[in-house]
Amino acid sequence: MSADKRIPVTEETRKELHELKEPGQTYDDLLAELAQQRRREDLERQFRELEEADREDLTPLSDV
Repeated sequence: MSADKRIPVTEETRKELHELKEPGQTYDDLLAELAQQRRREDLERQFRELEEADREDLTPLSDV
């Protein structure tokens, strides 16, 4: 099911998106790719934060 929607962007943002877009790639494909990349980066950040939190809770072997 496809619905065309308008997403207002500044001319500067449109130019940046155009530069990122590969030949033959639609703006929909580009935006989906950017959204997926953002989700991955957010997930990686969350994992790093969890790993750092775990390290802070660990006792070094030298202290045992």
